[in-house]
Amino acid sequence: MAMKIRLARGGTKKRPFYRIVAADSRMPRDGRFIEKLGTYNPLLPKDSEERVKMNMERVEYWLGQGAQPTDRIARMLEAAGARPKAERNNPNKGTPGKKAQERAEEKAAKAEAAAEAAKEAAAAPAEEAAAEE
Repeated sequence: MAMKIRLARGGTKKRPFYRIVAADSRMPRDGRFIEKLGTYNPLLPKDSEERVKMNMERVEYWLGQGAQPTDRIARMLEAAGARPKAERNNPNKGTPGKKAQERAEEKAAKAEAAAEAAKEAAAAPAEEAAAEE
């Protein structure tokens, strides 16, 4: 049986509240679970102690039994210090979109043209001064 530690949504429309549960991965998200391990209330401020509550003993037990935490639960466990921080890689996150890249290219081309014009303007007076002497 493939076990997961995941979030099961509760609450009303636009007022989410989640239970942290150990469940069979084949069961529905809000369906049958084996054990409730804690709660998560995303509406509370991030520094609030009531935002995430977990029974760490039971979480450790299920991790020892081979349960796999979902990405969000893994992040919560890392914040609680129960797991080492995992290296994440999202190479596309830092790259700007197409229009921003086009604007940057146009800006670079204009700056290069202005630098060349300034260089030519600086060279022209020097040549005239040499010709007058």
